[in-house]
Amino acid sequence: MSFSYYGPLCTKVYDITKPIGHSLGGDIEFYSNLLQDCSGRILEAMSGSGRMLIPLLEAGLKVDGVDYSEAMVQSCRSRCAQRALPMPELFVADLETMHLPFRYEAIIIPGGSLMLIQDRSSSIQIMQKLYDHLQPGGRLVFDLFLPDVTKPASIETSSVRLPDGDTITIEVKTTEINLLHQYKTNLIRYEQWHEGKLVDTELQELTLRWYGVEELRLILEKIGFTNIEIYADFNPEQNPSQASQKFVYEATRRT
Repeated sequence: MSFSYYGPLCTKVYDITKPIGHSLGGDIEFYSNLLQDCSGRILEAMSGSGRMLIPLLEAGLKVDGVDYSEAMVQSCRSRCAQRALPMPELFVADLETMHLPFRYEAIIIPGGSLMLIQDRSSSIQIMQKLYDHLQPGGRLVFDLFLPDVTKPASIETSSVRLPDGDTITIEVKTTEINLLHQYKTNLIRYEQWHEGKLVDTELQELTLRWYGVEELRLILEKIGFTNIEIYADFNPEQNPSQASQKFVYEATRRT
């Protein structure tokens, strides 16, 4: 048994709990509306199994995807094929070192996925890579949230029923909260059961790193982004004011 980063069992759970078109607080509607005037290529970074990417494709947008997880990318390909969609360009790559063959009019990172990069220097390097993959004048748009750090020893359990009748149980245990370096780590244990017998186990160590609102603005400015806008809950007219809100960043590559 080894630690897994979005392995097969995690992907099965993700596909069921976050199906295609499942909007997280209105994010699919927000990104669809934001990108509707894009005529060039769009990249979804950390695109997963297609929750966001496929509705954007169905809206007629030209969207590529990149993800570190082979299992997630394979799931996205299968879902596109099931819907008879033209197969998008889907890349399996480490965002920190990626060299994709295209430059993009827009790059998006929905669902707070940027927070999955625990190391601060790595996250800055990834934002630099995304900057380099934008066309001059292209936009980077992403959303973040603040994780709950009030329960340092919490354990949560749940289960998911698979289409074939098997069950996957999920145990999420908080193992570390580091307020100084702004991250929270959970150990997640997935167990697949078939007719009462344990048939597969997968462990995932999942770390969420959060940012101060102005801290991240300064990072984006240092990379070279301009016209940085920050707003709350997918509403450009609403300034961030509460820790419970989601925070949206829009930033433009210099022309």
